[in-house]
Amino acid sequence: MTNFEIYIAIIIMALVNFLTRVFPFLFFTKNDLPKSLEFIEKFFPATIMTILVFYTLKDIDFSLSPYGAKEIISILFTASLHILMKNYLISIFLGTIFYMGLVQYF
Repeated sequence: MTNFEIYIAIIIMALVNFLTRVFPFLFFTKNDLPKSLEFIEKFFPATIMTILVFYTLKDIDFSLSPYGAKEIISILFTASLHILMKNYLISIFLGTIFYMGLVQYF
């Protein structure tokens, strides 16, 4: 690639990034969000948590040692963290980090 092509690519990427950030402010200037976005705002965090639980449990063979202990401990840790803090973002990130730590080091 020539320098000109690289500059054009950078400008296009910056423009696309800028437009994706500005889009919600341009089309949702009123205080009322569409019902579909309200639904997503309300239920998306719980949906992400459910997907992470299924991802954690999908390949476990409960007939072999350690019988899914790491996964069950991770789910219990994440659930207790969410009950205590009531923050989906913290629960998702710290629960995922805890699970990855257990899987990698034990």
